[in-house]
Amino acid sequence: MDAEQRRHVEDTLRVVDALVKAADRREEVFHVVEDSEDVDEARRRLMELLELDELSCRAILDMQVRGFTRERRRLIAAHAEELRSSLSSGGEPQL
Repeated sequence: MDAEQRRHVEDTLRVVDALVKAADRREEVFHVVEDSEDVDEARRRLMELLELDELSCRAILDMQVRGFTRERRRLIAAHAEELRSSLSSGGEPQL
């Protein structure tokens, strides 16, 4: 894997890990979103709550509610593990 591919996998992994984190704390995430005046405030508050970057919080806000099911969380976490594995082995990720 070249440097550009590695950077892409690392960026993808950061977002996927954020989705897992949001799913694990879905009640807090829903409360923050529901209690925010607008999307910008929700993004800022999620960044603070989950200690994530802006891109990751945008991905969380773009995720459909069905993405917060236990099954979907398992699938997202499995994808994160595949990405981690490809980074550690230097192989090609399954994107």
